[in-house]
Amino acid sequence: MNDPGDLAVFLRAKRAALSPEATPMNGFGVRRRVPGLRREEVAQLAGVSVTYYTRLEQGHSRRASDEVLLALARALQLSVTETEHLLDLTRTSRTPTADAASGPETVSPNARTLLALVSERPAVILGRRNDVLAWNELGHALIAPHLPADAPDGLDAPDIRPSLPRLLFLDPQARALYRDWGQEAADYVAYLRLISGKYPDDEALTRMVGELCVRDDAFAALWASGRVGECVAGTKRMIHPHAGEITVDFQLWAQADRPDQRIEIYELRDDPDGTRTRALLDSRGAHLPE
Repeated sequence: MNDPGDLAVFLRAKRAALSPEATPMNGFGVRRRVPGLRREEVAQLAGVSVTYYTRLEQGHSRRASDEVLLALARALQLSVTETEHLLDLTRTSRTPTADAASGPETVSPNARTLLALVSERPAVILGRRNDVLAWNELGHALIAPHLPADAPDGLDAPDIRPSLPRLLFLDPQARALYRDWGQEAADYVAYLRLISGKYPDDEALTRMVGELCVRDDAFAALWASGRVGECVAGTKRMIHPHAGEITVDFQLWAQADRPDQRIEIYELRDDPDGTRTRALLDSRGAHLPE
C-alpha cells in the first residue's frame, strides 16, 4: 500500500478529532457511524469541492495553495501551531539549513555562552530532535543523573548523545522521573510532529520516530493521533532520586542564529534556601558556586 503522506494523515486525524457539535454542521440530522466530521462537511466548511478534499486526504494530491490550506485550517479549527504545521507539510522549497538537517548538530556559540552564565539553575541546550547538545551540572543532575556527565559531548558519535524522546519512552529511570508521564510524553510527541513538518528530509529524525513507533506502543499511539504542539514554557512534576518530589518550572529560549536550537532553563519551586537544588548535586560530588 502506498504511503498517503503526512498531509493526508494529518488532515484525517484532525477531521476525526473535531466534534460536529463544535461546528455549524451540528443538528443536520446526519447519521454518523464514527466520531468526527465527514469529508463532505469539511469541504463545505472550507469552500472547496469534495473531490478535491478527498484527493488531499487520500494522498493523491500533496500540494495546495496557502489560500486553500488556511480555509481548511479554519474549517478544522486548527490552532496557530497546527496551522503552521499544515503549511509546512506542503512547502516544497527547502532552506539550506533544512537540506543539511541530517548532519550532526553543533552547539551555537551564543547558546554555549548563555549556558555558562546560567550556573545556579538547571539548564540544557536542545537540538531540533530534542537531543541534549550540552548541559550544566544542575541540568545533568535534574534530567538524567544516571548518565555520564560528558554524554552530550559526542559530536564524533552523535548517536550516543542523550535523546530526550528516547529517554522518556525507552529508559525506565528517566521515565520514572515524571509524575505526569502521560502529559510529558504527549507534549514531546506533539513537538516531534511539528519538527517533522519543518524537516521532512531529516533522516535521523525519521529513523528515531520509526524506532520509537516499533519499540513503544504508547509512542506509536500518540504519533498516530496527529497532535501537533510547541511548548515553550510550563511545569514539570518530578520524583527525583536525590531531591525527592519536586515541581519545576521551565522556559525555552530559541537562538536567533539557530532557531531550532533552544536553551531550556528550569527553576525549582518552594526552594528558597536552595536545599533541594543542592540535593540534585549530592550524588555527583559537585557544589553550587558561591
